[in-house]
Amino acid sequence: MRPNPILLTALIVLTVPAVLAESAGGLTWTAPDGWTSQPKRMRAANYVVPSAGGDNENGECGVYFFGPGQGGSVEANVRRWIGQFRAPDGGPADSLAKRSSDSFNGIAVTTLDLTGTYLFKPFPMARQATPKPGYRMLAAIAEAPQGPVFFKLTAPKATTDAAEAAFRKMLGSLKR
Repeated sequence: MRPNPILLTALIVLTVPAVLAESAGGLTWTAPDGWTSQPKRMRAANYVVPSAGGDNENGECGVYFFGPGQGGSVEANVRRWIGQFRAPDGGPADSLAKRSSDSFNGIAVTTLDLTGTYLFKPFPMARQATPKPGYRMLAAIAEAPQGPVFFKLTAPKATTDAAEAAFRKMLGSLKR
C-alpha cells in the first residue's frame, strides 16, 4: 500500500514547528518563540507568555485591531491603560508610566511601560476588577495603514521582565 501524500504533508506540518506570522491592519509581525497562540476572543492575536522567575501565573499578550478609524486615539488608549494600574500606595499610576515613541521598519509606534498593581478585568465591561500587585505591562500602538494595531502584554513583573526582549523583537518584526 502506498502512503497517502496528503496525510504525509499534514503530518509534517503538524510536527515541524513553524514561525508564526500574524497580521492585522495592513501589518504583519512574527510571534515570539515560546509564546503559545490561543483562541483570539475578538482579538487579532492572543498569546500566553510562559511564567518566569518564580511567578505563579503566565502572562498574556493581546493584539487588537478594531478597523479603520476605530479603537480610539493613541492618547486615549495610553490614558486608559495607565488607569488599569495603581501605584504601590494605591494612588494613580501616572508618574510610574514610561512612554516613548519609536519607529520599527518605518512604522511609528508609541510604547508604554508600567509596573504596579494591575486592576485585572476578565472582560472590558466587567464591574469588578481584581487587584494584582507586582504586575508589569508593556504596550504598544502601531500606526498601521488601515488603522492602529494595539499590543498589550500584562504579567507578573518577573515574567514581563523575562519576556521584554521577545516583545521588543516582535515589534521589530513589524512590516507593512
